[in-house]
Amino acid sequence: MIRLLEIEFIKLWNNRASKVLIISYFFILTSIALVAAIKFDIGPVKFHLAEIGIFNFPYIWHFNTFVTAFFKLFLAIVIVSMMSNEYSNKTIKQNLIDGLSKKEFILSKFLTVVSFSVISTVFVFLVSLILGLIYSDYDEFSIIFSDLEFLAAFFFKLMGFFSFCLFLGILVKRSAFALGFLILWQIFEGITRGLIRWKLFDGDTTDAIMGFFPLQSMFNLIKEPFTRLEAVQTVADQVGESIKLNYHVHWYEFLIVIAWTAIFIYLSYALLKKRDL
Repeated sequence: MIRLLEIEFIKLWNNRASKVLIISYFFILTSIALVAAIKFDIGPVKFHLAEIGIFNFPYIWHFNTFVTAFFKLFLAIVIVSMMSNEYSNKTIKQNLIDGLSKKEFILSKFLTVVSFSVISTVFVFLVSLILGLIYSDYDEFSIIFSDLEFLAAFFFKLMGFFSFCLFLGILVKRSAFALGFLILWQIFEGITRGLIRWKLFDGDTTDAIMGFFPLQSMFNLIKEPFTRLEAVQTVADQVGESIKLNYHVHWYEFLIVIAWTAIFIYLSYALLKKRDL
């Protein structure tokens, strides 16, 4: 497995575009720390973003994993480009000639997907931990390391999404078309949600059904954290509103994403096995 990973990372690092995207991705994740420095000081209005509690433990795990998940598109481009380059540069054929089986080839790509997901998760954990230790109002060990389920959700969310991108890269062979298909699928899920809610079911039932769709199931792993913020809750109470939502990650949401990940990897292998290279 280490040999397979080495092959993939050598390919990625020798590709200038992939190298730039990977470095940019982790730079943007690091730049979350800059949010803590945002201050507004206009006359009597003084506002420091870090002081409203977004970096408090354990809320920071929820907030940072939700926000940083939007930047996964950088690595998605790397993954679909990785497959596109295999076809355009004919390295896939050369790998198979050199003795790499199609099963090992897909395994090497999946290991790359897992590696990106693990590294991203560890990176977000470290950045969040440092920010929390600096700005959080709570420093008890039990509070700091509670709600780590969001990091697990972040990992599986990335792994599922990257597996989908890997499948699209193999299916379409061209990175631009693969990314276009990804956008079209997102639109398809949105239209499907609207049709189901309009013609068949109410909002809760529609949400339950859409939870089985690939992109929506991945999004559901980490719910929006903004209404959970203490400042938002306080404002809601003052205007007579009550915000009571379930922000936790449920076991069945993990299972759905894991199932989609397995389906995408299997379809990638089945497609590659059937295709005449």
